[in-house]
Amino acid sequence: MHKVFFLAWTAAVFMSGCANHAADKGGGVAKPHMGADSIKKAVVMPDTQLNGKVVSANPGLRFVVLNFPVGQMPPLQQTLWVYRGGLKMGEIKITGPQRDDNVVGDLVAGEAVIGDEVRDR
Repeated sequence: MHKVFFLAWTAAVFMSGCANHAADKGGGVAKPHMGADSIKKAVVMPDTQLNGKVVSANPGLRFVVLNFPVGQMPPLQQTLWVYRGGLKMGEIKITGPQRDDNVVGDLVAGEAVIGDEVRDR
């Protein structure tokens, strides 16, 4: 009786050792290996998108005055798009003049109202 119990216990220990070995070799659920090949370096890029706001609009003469953060003024003749609530509402071409952080643009298509967001993409 003791021999049967001893053989059964030895077999169970042996089989559990094999099961763990199989998991390490892909035979079961294994932990992911984090080697040097799997580590990727993040690349940090500056945000170069122009973001401005419509601060004045004249729908009759089809021009707007736009305000941009310091250092983010668009060049003359650049095309920008007007967004309201995430929807594209119009297209603006920067014509000038520029004063401080404000610049004038012609409304080429669509519409713009005070508070609309202006972006270059």
